[in-house]
Amino acid sequence: AQGRELVAEFVQAARERGLRDTALTARAYTGAGGYRTGLRGWYLRRDRSVAVGTDGGFYILTVPASLRARLTGARVAASDPPLVVGQGGRDGESMPLRELLRQRLAAGDEWP
Repeated sequence: AQGRELVAEFVQAARERGLRDTALTARAYTGAGGYRTGLRGWYLRRDRSVAVGTDGGFYILTVPASLRARLTGARVAASDPPLVVGQGGRDGESMPLRELLRQRLAAGDEWP
């Protein structure tokens, strides 16, 4: 519940600041190519693996490789936002959700 509240606050702040949203794409688990998702929002990580949608959803943007998804787009479901993003990953890749959202807002439209 805390994670969803943080994400909702981020979406509200992003809209109030006029932060430009973008079409979100997903990558295959292997890292190959990009798949259209039909979603719009803001990437939270520079590798574009995690994002917040304009709909207030938290998205992990990795999907199984698929020719069909390459042609028609990938379906990515919103997931419950963790309080620590990347926990259990490689050293240096985990970050508290609150801090990640704060950094993204501070970057404004200068985000890669």
